[in-house]
Amino acid sequence: MSSTAEHTFANHESGRLHWWQDGRILALLSATCFSLKAIFIKLAYAAGPVDAITLLAMRMGLALPAFILLARWGGGSTLSRREWFHLFLLGVTGYYLSSLFDFIGLKYITAGLERLILFTYPGFVLLADALIHGKRVRLATWGALAISYLGLVLAFWHDLMLVNVSQQVWIGSAWVLASCLTYALYYLGSGVMVKRVGSSRLAGYAGAFSSGLVLSQFMLTRSPAILLDLSLPIWGYAIAMALISTVLPIWLAARAVARLGAGQTAALGTIGPALTIFFGWIILSEPFSWVQLLGLVLVVYGISRLQKKS
Repeated sequence: MSSTAEHTFANHESGRLHWWQDGRILALLSATCFSLKAIFIKLAYAAGPVDAITLLAMRMGLALPAFILLARWGGGSTLSRREWFHLFLLGVTGYYLSSLFDFIGLKYITAGLERLILFTYPGFVLLADALIHGKRVRLATWGALAISYLGLVLAFWHDLMLVNVSQQVWIGSAWVLASCLTYALYYLGSGVMVKRVGSSRLAGYAGAFSSGLVLSQFMLTRSPAILLDLSLPIWGYAIAMALISTVLPIWLAARAVARLGAGQTAALGTIGPALTIFFGWIILSEPFSWVQLLGLVLVVYGISRLQKKS
């Protein structure tokens, strides 16, 4: 048993296990923070005129110092040019393209549907991994995939029936699906790099590269002066996105993984879509129906089965 595990076990036995030492609570808090990201984005769009590039630049610019600190705290050996290049590619696919497509998609669809689409990324990861390495996908795995995507179809149908302009649902879903695919590519690449550079440095450097790309795009396509014209609520939601839904959940997830392991942390994270739908209903007054609830249950169940089999 590791020293961390012994310390946690001793605290638990003596009844002195504080909430910030309980991996389960940390994992749930991380999932809650992540689930609020779409809510903050929708609130920022509603607070005044702001486009996806500007809002994303505000989020990543505010989070950049935390990414740099995360990379420095990771320690480790000197990286080779090849490793730096791989980290740059991960920054492009993960935090840059995936975030950009997600921000654009949220201008058209509800936060609940966005979260469910993104949540299906393990299915794309599994299929891509099987295709690349020539692995055979088991029948039970196909069944889990079918269940999760059936749930996604139901959630999509829910939004399609309740939104006056159905074309927006198609456009927004396409953008978020592109975000899901690019994040799946990031996940595949990170599986190799995390063994070389460590999880903290991986998240820190990939996030820092992504921040640089986002800020460069903003400087080339927008005038920095427009930031002065944005309302205080938009700035408030951008700060909340950077701290509550970017930096804090990454830190909480890392602490949870150290105590529970990646598998159990991921399992607890399956509550994320339900939280986003709940927050969307309570905070954004997004419509809710039994069709959406059924879709949520099927997506979460299918992906949970997929994670166990993987």
